[in-house]
Amino acid sequence: MIVTLTPNPSLDRTIALEQLRPGGVHRALSLREDPGGKGVNVSRALAANGAATIAVVPAGGEIAPRFSALLDDAHVTHDLVNLPGAVRTNITLVEDDGTTTKVNELGRDSTAADAALMLDAAESHLEGASWVVGCGSLPPGLGGEVYVELIARARRRGVAVAIDTSGVALTAVIGAGPDLIKPNHHELAEHAGRPLPLLTDVVEAAREIVDAGVATVVVSLGAQGAVAVSRDGAAHAVAHVASPLSTVGAGDCLLAGWLHAVSEGATARDAIERAVRWGSAAVALPGSAVPGPRDLEAVSVTSHPALDPRLAMSGD
Repeated sequence: MIVTLTPNPSLDRTIALEQLRPGGVHRALSLREDPGGKGVNVSRALAANGAATIAVVPAGGEIAPRFSALLDDAHVTHDLVNLPGAVRTNITLVEDDGTTTKVNELGRDSTAADAALMLDAAESHLEGASWVVGCGSLPPGLGGEVYVELIARARRRGVAVAIDTSGVALTAVIGAGPDLIKPNHHELAEHAGRPLPLLTDVVEAAREIVDAGVATVVVSLGAQGAVAVSRDGAAHAVAHVASPLSTVGAGDCLLAGWLHAVSEGATARDAIERAVRWGSAAVALPGSAVPGPRDLEAVSVTSHPALDPRLAMSGD
C-alpha cells in the first residue's frame, strides 16, 4: 500500500487550443476535468496500474462529492478530510504542438489545526503501508513543517517517506532526511543556488543532498528523462515521445513509476527505467491523464549505467 497526502489539491481543467495568442479570443477544441494535485496524480497512476494506494485529500463543502466521484471514476481509494474551500481550480491551456500554459490558484488559507487534521488522516492509513508520499505545494499559511512532521510520524511507524515539493519546503524537508525526494531540474537548481547545465552538474547537486541525509534523489529532467542518485551511485534513463500532448502530471507519474518499482524490489536502474516509462507515457496523453498498462507498452526507454558528462539540460 502506498499512501499519498496532497495538502493543496486541485480540480484540473485542461483546455486544448490550436495556438495560444495573448490578448486574442480562442475557441476551445476540447475540455477535460481531472482530480489533481501531485499526490492525487501519484495515486491515480498507481491505481491505473493495479497498485494498492489511498489518497488523503483535504476537500469539503460543495465540491467534495464531485471530487470524490472523480476519484471513484479513477478507481482511487480516498479519504477526504473535511476542509471546505481546500480544493482549488487549476487551468491548463495546451496547444497543438504540446506547449503547455498553466494558471494555478494559491489554495485555501490554512492553519496548524488544518495541517493536524491532514496529518492525522494520513497517519491513520500507515499500518501495513510500504510508502507514504507527501506531494505538492502547500496552501497559504502552511510551510515545510507539514512534510517534516509527516516524515517524523512515518519514521515512528517504520514506513518509508517520499516528498515532492519545492522552495523553502524542500529545504526544510532535506534537513529531516526522508527516504526519497523528487525535484525537477529547475527545483534542484533553485535549491543548489546555481545553474546546472550538464547532467554531471545535476548529479553533483543531488549528491550534496544525499550527503545531507536523504537516501535517494530522483530528478526529473523533461526531455532528458530522469536520474536517480544515492550513495550507491547514479542511474539515468531517457525516452523519446514522438507526439507530446501535455506535460501536466508527468513528473507525478514518474514518481509513481519509481515507487511502484522499488516496492517490488527493483534495482535503481530498473526503477529509473520504469519511472521514465511512466512519465513519458503521461506526456503522450491529454491533460493530466495518467497512463495504464497499454500506454506503458508503447514507450521505449534507454538507461545509461555510465553517465554522459556532456549531456546538456534543456529544461524540464
